[in-house]
Amino acid sequence: MMKIKAIFFSLIFILNFSSFSNSQNNPGSFADLAEKLMPSVVNISTTQTVVTKSNPFPNFQFPPGSPFEDMFREFGTPQEKQSSALGSGFIIDEKGLVVTNNHVIDGADDIVVQVNGEKKFKAKVIGRDPLSDIAVLQIESKENFIPVNFGDSDKARIGDWVIAIGNPFGLGGTVTSGIISARNRSIGLSRYEDYIQTDASINSGNSGGPLFDMKGDVIGINTAILGRSGNVGIGFSIPSNSAKPIIDQLIEFGETKRGWLGVRIQEVTKEIAEIEELDEPRGALVASVAENSPSEKAGVKAGDIILEFNGTRIREVNELPIIVAKTEVGKKVKVKIWRNKKEILKTIILGRLETSEFGYKAQQEKLNKELENVFKEIPSIKISVRILTPKDIKEIGLPNQTKGIVITDINKDSPFKVLQIGDVIIEVQKKKINDIESFEKLIDKSLKSDQNTILVVFYDKKGEKNYVGIKLK
Repeated sequence: MMKIKAIFFSLIFILNFSSFSNSQNNPGSFADLAEKLMPSVVNISTTQTVVTKSNPFPNFQFPPGSPFEDMFREFGTPQEKQSSALGSGFIIDEKGLVVTNNHVIDGADDIVVQVNGEKKFKAKVIGRDPLSDIAVLQIESKENFIPVNFGDSDKARIGDWVIAIGNPFGLGGTVTSGIISARNRSIGLSRYEDYIQTDASINSGNSGGPLFDMKGDVIGINTAILGRSGNVGIGFSIPSNSAKPIIDQLIEFGETKRGWLGVRIQEVTKEIAEIEELDEPRGALVASVAENSPSEKAGVKAGDIILEFNGTRIREVNELPIIVAKTEVGKKVKVKIWRNKKEILKTIILGRLETSEFGYKAQQEKLNKELENVFKEIPSIKISVRILTPKDIKEIGLPNQTKGIVITDINKDSPFKVLQIGDVIIEVQKKKINDIESFEKLIDKSLKSDQNTILVVFYDKKGEKNYVGIKLK
């Protein structure tokens, strides 16, 4: 009996202790914190003039995507319409500096900021950065405002309580709570992704609003949600430590000044790590190096694996662009590289992304045009082809690393007449086509063999992969 009582009292103790523990961790109310922070969170509304063309033949209706729809639209009368959008933001300076998302104010003719659900003020754009989706506004008023402070997002832990305040669906001054669900999330919106994931309800109109910790400091900028029809308990915020340097640059210069390496990178897979005899899949594989870029000048080559940048170890490929972008333009940095199954060290002087990449893009466009103009006729099978370009890959929607040739002309007597101009040949007889030369060699080999029919793999102009047997003889 005494043993049963002991067990009983032990259970009571455990339950009581558990209850006490939970009460200590769970805030009893967010009311005091919300009351303190509300005056610093603003509702943002924008208007934009959109020019459209009316249908000059309203009695004729065409299905979406019909070529007749576009043709008739060309003859329409231009009409101006006012489009509006809603978002959120927060004040970071008593003189009325406001932080929000770039997509909230992008293309806006007029911006109106409502403070604490009361006074409305006009605002102007101080600076904006589409790459990070951050913008800074200035409220046009001589009044003093109540700012909030940035916290240290690196200290935020999974499971920590957070609150979001914003303007969902235009309702204004709405407070929601939750926890940090995950860190370092990448969802494919931009190249600089290191999102905080939260289950605090975030909906349309919350964009640009703050994510607060329990001290009342901003640790994130609410930017995106997962789900097509509103909140499903998964929202994403730009960490304050990623946003703050960008905000400072926008205030000081009106634009960003990001570091630039001049490399195109990809993931180091398990297979690549094994081939390169790397201890584990880590770092960023250099797929290509831009001409006259900081990396080329320092001797970085395609195939190198960047393991460490300026003393920071690179675990995942998406970490490198973020770290580089935060680094001062013109700074000398040490970069640890894995090449030929051993570590080497390179010193790189960083360029500026905003200017250098423009030149890189122009270079790529030039290369595309050059490649597009390189045609070769293959008399043996009566077709003409050219090499596949990055522009083709983008326009057709092919995988980024696709290699092959594009058919530019087909004779009516060609055995390849089952294909069409614009089709992309990527394999012949299960051999990959890297260039025109490799294609010619495979065709010649097949023609000289006893085999009458060859297997050809190609992408059509819709980006769909197809297999076809072609009779050569």
